[in-house]
Amino acid sequence: MIGIDQTGRRAPGAIAAAIAIASTMVSAIIASTASFAVPRYDGLWSVSIVTEKGDCDRGYRYPIRISNGLLANAGDSVFTITGKVGGAGTITVIVSGGGRNATGSGRLAGNMGVGSWIGGSCSGSWTAERRGP
Repeated sequence: MIGIDQTGRRAPGAIAAAIAIASTMVSAIIASTASFAVPRYDGLWSVSIVTEKGDCDRGYRYPIRISNGLLANAGDSVFTITGKVGGAGTITVIVSGGGRNATGSGRLAGNMGVGSWIGGSCSGSWTAERRGP
């Protein structure tokens, strides 16, 4: 409850305190939502990468593991992957291997994902499907 001074007006200190409490509550709700949202995308994913522009190989398929929102190579192909999944399913990734690198972004929703990528003179799209825990 906001404090009222003797003239019937709201007390400035009480308003500031109410704003501080509300701000703290909103921050706590956002933080707890984000921390619980990321693991829902954890698991083994199969990612299909398609080149739509440039002279790169036409397509690739790789297994990716997401753990606590962080991406990792789950196969035996030699490449490095770094990236993360945000609470709303937004994903950012950097893949490097064989002297090349590419960056990608997109969104996961449920057991599916879509996005785009660019690397050197090549670019294209990607799709993902969750395959297991």
